[in-house]
Amino acid sequence: MTEDEIISFVDGLDGVLAFRPGPGDGTPEISWGDTFFFYAPDGVMPKATQPFATIVTKDYPDDEGSRLDRPGAFRVNVAAGKEAFVHWTGREPREAASDADPGATDTVFAHPVYGSLGWLAVVNPGSRTDTVVRELLRRAHHLARSRYERRAGPASD
Repeated sequence: MTEDEIISFVDGLDGVLAFRPGPGDGTPEISWGDTFFFYAPDGVMPKATQPFATIVTKDYPDDEGSRLDRPGAFRVNVAAGKEAFVHWTGREPREAASDADPGATDTVFAHPVYGSLGWLAVVNPGSRTDTVVRELLRRAHHLARSRYERRAGPASD
């Protein structure tokens, strides 16, 4: 899977706003080139909501374990929920981390920084994780949509 394939897949889900920070938009330079996916059916960037998934293309401070400084390396990060987290890691999000290598490619693992919040990650998804990544992204999208609908409350007539 390429970054563009992932972006196209997530863009195809209903109500998704894919945000790609860049020069001149007021975002920190370190975020330029990355992609952040929000459930925003009105097409407006949410002010108080975290993305449900991201693609990062470089190491961030205190998050160098995935070794994204390698040529062509990127990491998909997904807030797929506690059930998916437990399924893929064999532990609860707040339990001590396993010995998984956050730089291993084509492998699902607990996000090296946000794993305690139930985030999963995959560096350079490939043939082993293509289907899994798509399912995790669908699940994260569903959870984000459900949160949005709960916050919006019942529609008035």
